[in-house]
Amino acid sequence: MATTSASQVAFGLQYRPASVELPTSGQGDVLNFLQSCGVGYIRLQWVDYTNITRYRVIPLSAFRDLMSAPRPGIGLTKATLAIVGASIAPGFSATGEYLYVPDLSSARHCGYARKLPTPENAGREDALKVPLCPRGLLRDIVSDVSKGKELGVEFLVGVETEFILLKSTELIVPVNDAPWSASRALLSGSLAEKCLEEIAESLRVGEIELLMYHSEAAPGQYEIVTGPLPPLEAADAVVFTRETIVNVAAKHGLHATFSPRVYTNNCGTAAHAHISVHPTARPPARPPAPNPNTNKSTTMTPLERSFLQSLVRNLPSSAAFTLPTAASYDRVRDGIWSCGTYACWGRDNREAAVRLTGPPGAHHFEVRTIDGTANPHIAFATLIGMGLVGIEKGLELKIEEVEGSAVDLRAEEREKRGVVGRLPSTLSAARHAARIDSTINDVLGKEFVRGYLSVNEAMENFLKGSTPRKKN
Repeated sequence: MATTSASQVAFGLQYRPASVELPTSGQGDVLNFLQSCGVGYIRLQWVDYTNITRYRVIPLSAFRDLMSAPRPGIGLTKATLAIVGASIAPGFSATGEYLYVPDLSSARHCGYARKLPTPENAGREDALKVPLCPRGLLRDIVSDVSKGKELGVEFLVGVETEFILLKSTELIVPVNDAPWSASRALLSGSLAEKCLEEIAESLRVGEIELLMYHSEAAPGQYEIVTGPLPPLEAADAVVFTRETIVNVAAKHGLHATFSPRVYTNNCGTAAHAHISVHPTARPPARPPAPNPNTNKSTTMTPLERSFLQSLVRNLPSSAAFTLPTAASYDRVRDGIWSCGTYACWGRDNREAAVRLTGPPGAHHFEVRTIDGTANPHIAFATLIGMGLVGIEKGLELKIEEVEGSAVDLRAEEREKRGVVGRLPSTLSAARHAARIDSTINDVLGKEFVRGYLSVNEAMENFLKGSTPRKKN
């Protein structure tokens, strides 16, 4: 084996925005294409603030009629993003509706059920003006008319989806107890091997680029690695991948969970996002402030350094959007290869919140402060939006690299390296950090932050066993 971190030569797969292939099922005459494939039903799908995937099943014939209407779409209560159990979170009401317009470009063939999910939101201007829509929020940040493109920068996002396959949830019984990357985790003919092979085939049918899968360290734990896409398409792909995993597992009599901490004595479960930063081919319409280019200690470009400085500095106030459940903070611990509790970065350092990986010219940032309970559209909008702040301001990278665990450094050494931020230790503290932070409110919008945090608090109370109540 060779050491990758010291190499100055490109290694592994190399991706650029222009080289990434988008799914073909959402291009051209989508409805006739679906009919020719024998598709009979459409899943019109969205993901709410609690990360529940919801959908309506519509016969293709009725969906065709719907799309021929002057304003195609279905009516959804304005409380649709804020339903917790059977109640509505404070700050929302049962009055009013949104017109939910399908975005046909997001169509994917649903191999595990022979139906098609079309992830939430619309492809029309009127739908983009809903400030509470998670998908619209991400699109506003990364689309052709967004701040990112105006500043001359675009992004790719790849995701490692971790999950655990359980035979029972009453008494936790994993599908096996094989260790990390062990061959016996995928024995030929075993239940786990059949399940993973069908997941892989379903992803192929859905035009998701599967790079690899393998067992992880906890009992019954696996990881699926999918190729990078532009952020909006990447978030849609995460939703599709999770739905595929859950449904295929159910077909095999198993329960798939993305819960961050199933075992108290073993590894947690995450959803690491690999974000790469690229200059656009065309000159920026609104050039960002120039990076002073004084940091000569890394192989990162000025754009990458500006992005990383702002991303890491703002990780504490971002936690409520990427670590949205109480169980998330049971995973975030020092010294257990999760992400640590300090806002820091390090080259190929799996104890850091952000791991710099890839060779010079093809760097990407593995953000480890995300798990599978987060809505991917909200998580990506938060992380990319916070990083864009640094690009817009031309910030230089002043937070120094950390080797090993930041908690093992003396306080004076951490301060010298600029490692001064620490992740919240509870979900309540994370909400407070977001509520009072001006940057996160500017990036995501005050109305969105207020609504999301209200739903998040109601969800936490609901999971504790208390029903959320509306304030008078």
